[in-house]
Amino acid sequence: MIETFKQKVLAGIALSYDEAVNLSKTKNKESLYKAADEIREHFCGNVIDLCSITNAKSGVCSEDCKWCSQSAHYETDIEEYEIVDKEETVKMALSNAAKGVKSHSLVTSGRSVSDKTLDNLISIYKAIKSKSDINLCASMGLISEDQLKRLKTEANIEHYHCNLETAPSYFTNLVTTHTIDEKIEVIKTAQKLGIKVCSGGIIGMGETMEQRIELAIILRNLAVQSIPINILSPVKGTPLENTEALSEEEILTTIAIIRFLNPKANLRFAGGRLQIKKFQKKALRAGINAAITGDYLTTIGSNIDDDIRDFTNAGFKIA
Repeated sequence: MIETFKQKVLAGIALSYDEAVNLSKTKNKESLYKAADEIREHFCGNVIDLCSITNAKSGVCSEDCKWCSQSAHYETDIEEYEIVDKEETVKMALSNAAKGVKSHSLVTSGRSVSDKTLDNLISIYKAIKSKSDINLCASMGLISEDQLKRLKTEANIEHYHCNLETAPSYFTNLVTTHTIDEKIEVIKTAQKLGIKVCSGGIIGMGETMEQRIELAIILRNLAVQSIPINILSPVKGTPLENTEALSEEEILTTIAIIRFLNPKANLRFAGGRLQIKKFQKKALRAGINAAITGDYLTTIGSNIDDDIRDFTNAGFKIA
């Protein structure tokens, strides 16, 4: 079965939902990972795409996402601020670019951003771009079409990030203050404007493997080419603080199945990196070909120099 499905994917034939579910249940996990790695190498080569992020606006978010430390609905111990320091942000982006990071994103908490906040963020983007050719990205929630136009024309962003987070069939178990359809609408608007999209999800929030497959197929149908795979890091004070961690096998199987379903996409290490450090090389050989490097929003990520060393030692070149 694994070889048959691999050959279908290599021939450009999309796997169905039922085929992906059957594939996820295979007992021969090592063969599954190897096949996913071969699909990754065939379509993407041995190249790692690195990006980094700045937490540009932190905390006091109106939304009730059950995993999130930045939600005002929960009592968590995070730093809160309205806008990040411009000089420090530009300095960090330039330093990351010098080390080989390809893209940098400003990420804001909240349902969306005000026009005043957007003015300040665009000023930061312009300062970065005036001193570097690093690609620029944005993650600013459910913003309007006019705001997306400004990000493209004034800030020269190339990607807009809007995670779907989980499958439609599970989304309302985790969020009630906005819908997954609103997220999909933002993605489609960005694409209409010629902005590339980065969108993925978080695994380990109580969803089933079948629901992860549901998410992966939606991302495929939306033609998303950058898919961050976050692993839940339970935060004290949030409703998911006591969630049991996923096993190594379940994480690797999820990565491999997403690769089968999205053979040409950049599958990106994202949140939860510390949980997979001990089997990171196996994850790289199960379909991963990209990473968010450096620290994340409110959690510790991975050192850029360490990432470049580890990825190179694993046989990859940095894009």
